[in-house]
Amino acid sequence: MTRFKYSYNAIVYYQEDIARGIERVAKFGYDAIELVGEPAQHDPGRIRSLTANNGVTVSSICSIWSGAERDLVHPDATNRQSAVDYGKAVVDFAAEVGASTVIVGPSPVGKVAALADPEQEWAWAVENVAAIGEHAAGVGVEITLEPWNRYETYFLNRLEQAVSLVEETGLANAGVHGDLFHMNIEELSIPQAFRRAGSLVNHVHLADSTRAAPGTGHIDFAAVLKALDEIGFSGHLTFELLPAASDPFAMMARGGHLEFLDPYTEQSIERLKDVEKELWPDA
Repeated sequence: MTRFKYSYNAIVYYQEDIARGIERVAKFGYDAIELVGEPAQHDPGRIRSLTANNGVTVSSICSIWSGAERDLVHPDATNRQSAVDYGKAVVDFAAEVGASTVIVGPSPVGKVAALADPEQEWAWAVENVAAIGEHAAGVGVEITLEPWNRYETYFLNRLEQAVSLVEETGLANAGVHGDLFHMNIEELSIPQAFRRAGSLVNHVHLADSTRAAPGTGHIDFAAVLKALDEIGFSGHLTFELLPAASDPFAMMARGGHLEFLDPYTEQSIERLKDVEKELWPDA
């Protein structure tokens, strides 16, 4: 038995029918799958049936925060409301498929400069994250704020910033999300960042420094797991792996990601299980 629960983000399975991804994670011993946050592309009833038949669950929803209409801090109130509505729709989808957690990005990926006064943007973020979180509380779902690296956003880059935002919302069902790929760029120490965030860490994305499977880069996964164990992390460790390209989805459309399917899905969980055995041989 492993010390942690493992999940795999279906983002690199997007050209396949979701049934194939669910079967794949079950085959390689995962506890769950993380779904892409596009509710219109999924049939919740079919997802529930597929996961039940394969003995896995849906861990979380990887919301796709991109474009002005999914910008919680946009100067245009119409866009901010559209973003809130999107967040609530993803929360409802999570509840329908039994996922516990929804990822929230206050400012969309690819937006690298503010469009309004920083204090005003922060106030909008607090207000609109709270609106999504309150809706989530009503359906038994928690949210998690994910910082991204400086090349993808200017807004939240480090866990401590996400902690401050969560605390200002006053939400009891919100936490922060650590993605090792982004943290490797922005944090002085990944383990220490997790320790400082403590019990607010409610979701984690795993990837090596290459954004590929563990073992392809230089991240010290043993140090990361030790830190997560110390803070009592009980969520899913979810592998979010993407090809090394400025536009990974264009590369995937060309078929340049086949190792991210069966090979990396298997390699990722096997490597982390080995790390667990090294750390806790008597478990």
